[in-house]
Amino acid sequence: MDFAFDARTEELRGKLLAFMDEHVYPAEAVAEEQRAALADPWDTPPVVEELKAEARRRGLWNVFLPDAEYGAGLTNVQYAPLAEITGRSPQLAPTALNCAAPDTGNMEVLAQFGTEEQRKRWLHPLLAGEIRSAFAMTEPEVASSDATNIETRIERDGDDYVITGRKWYISGAMNPRCEIFIVMGKTDPEGADPRRQQSMVLVPRDTSGVGIRRAMRVYGYEDHYHGGHAEVVFDGVRVPAANIVGEEGGGFAIAQARLGPGRIHHCMRLIGMAERAIELMCRRAADRTAFGKPLAAQGVVQEWIADSRVAVEQLRLLVLKTAWLMDTVGNRGAHTEIQAIKIATPRTVADIIDKAVQLHGAGGVGQDFPLAELWAAARTLRLADGPDEVHQRSLARRELKRYR
Repeated sequence: MDFAFDARTEELRGKLLAFMDEHVYPAEAVAEEQRAALADPWDTPPVVEELKAEARRRGLWNVFLPDAEYGAGLTNVQYAPLAEITGRSPQLAPTALNCAAPDTGNMEVLAQFGTEEQRKRWLHPLLAGEIRSAFAMTEPEVASSDATNIETRIERDGDDYVITGRKWYISGAMNPRCEIFIVMGKTDPEGADPRRQQSMVLVPRDTSGVGIRRAMRVYGYEDHYHGGHAEVVFDGVRVPAANIVGEEGGGFAIAQARLGPGRIHHCMRLIGMAERAIELMCRRAADRTAFGKPLAAQGVVQEWIADSRVAVEQLRLLVLKTAWLMDTVGNRGAHTEIQAIKIATPRTVADIIDKAVQLHGAGGVGQDFPLAELWAAARTLRLADGPDEVHQRSLARRELKRYR
């Protein structure tokens, strides 16, 4: 990246690049070896805790949070190049900086909508990296991209709420350090306004009735570093009414506030994943010979590399524009661009990674290179935070409205 950012961002970029070279990349193979030896495969490899300690020592902790009370106080434009760098090692780097989903979104929710007691009990330990969290929204029986479909019930009973429902692909829930769920369900299922039916409540993992049924795989991967993706049943789970996040009926609005930053963070990291794939592609092309000449001399390989570079530069500019709009006019004012990057980035990055896989041959689909796992992550993000088609529908409607 050749952009010149402000002095603070450039300083943090320099620190982060050095941290990646000196600690994160060398730790990738170590983490895999340690994870294979863990008694609980969902626990955290010791080297990850070492990375977290080193990141804190270098001042690279909680850099995603724009609120200086809780984090580094960076704008989205300042955080963008940092998130991109962490995307080059998505299993380790975001966690090392305490900037990994779903904790990031949950911390933002608690910082923005939580009570003082909720922040003290859950936000502060999350900020310190002492616990992990999960966000429970997606359900197996309904199209959860439409939040009005959600069937989980959150019913008031005296001074408590009782939660009943089944969720799946709940990221982070398999990690034994996951201690708190933010659960989205309906407190007013018959309400006239479908966007005021939902609420969010805080449910401690050890609450009676919370059942972690199984880990859900993503293209065959279980994503141990981020705590997996679990199927979770809430069977008459009772929590105090004080565990409501914000107000009754505010769940939909909170979800939208949470997803805005989350979508741009994913896209920033995806660009880093694409850069890692291009680097691997170039190294492979320079090292391998086929049919009497280096792969780098093959015309089709040159086209792949050139097209990938052009695509990444286009994506980066669009993501930075979106970050700038979020900083200057807010998430609502950047709605079109947020949807545009959510549509374009995972699709394009998955294509770039696919080219790198092809260039690596059998190695590209195996465990000796990170490409297969990077591709799975990029492809999955065409579903996470809303499928492409939902964003395309909304974006097209906004465009068409200008001509009516």
